[in-house]
Amino acid sequence: MRVLLIDDHALFRAGLEGLLERRSIHVVGSVGSGEEGLRLAMELKIDIILLDMRMPHMEGGEVLKMIRRNGVTAPIVMLTTSREEPDLVNTLRNGANGYLLKDMEPDELVDALHEIMRGGMVVAPDLAGILARVIKGDERGTLHNTPLSELTPREQQILRHLAEGQSNKVIGRELGISDGTVKLHVKAILRKLGVHSRVEAAVIAVEQGLCKHTDS
Repeated sequence: MRVLLIDDHALFRAGLEGLLERRSIHVVGSVGSGEEGLRLAMELKIDIILLDMRMPHMEGGEVLKMIRRNGVTAPIVMLTTSREEPDLVNTLRNGANGYLLKDMEPDELVDALHEIMRGGMVVAPDLAGILARVIKGDERGTLHNTPLSELTPREQQILRHLAEGQSNKVIGRELGISDGTVKLHVKAILRKLGVHSRVEAAVIAVEQGLCKHTDS
């Protein structure tokens, strides 16, 4: 996987480069301005672009639009600290393939990038409520009609934790089970709900009001 990183914080870029390279993801370009990022996006052979939202001179949202206007079809992922609904909505509607938060676990970031490379759209799990409203407002929301009745009590319990944006490690710690067991449950949940990502499952949980219940 060949990645272009566009972020104005040099220390963050350096740290992320090292993280990705250690997981065999090649950073082919790493720049601190939207203008330079736009140039490289058109010049380099790139599999995926990681783009910051808040940057001086040219913000990420504008860079996103200009990259798309220039015919670049590589997946673009916003990697940001912003949890604001307008930022999420606008970037997805302007052609972003993902919206991730900078405080997410490294392994979750890598998993998200691979999911996006497989053609999926990934949004930070703890923004699932916002995503659900967007989907419903655009009248594309058929996911919330998916019944949860096929899930076991344990699977519903784990789904509630997923909808709160918790990682497998955190879920396992809170429920007293291993990361591997959580992963197996998550796979079963996705299969039963007929979805392909944790975010889609979280949207269903939010829409069905599952998150309002507490674990017993």
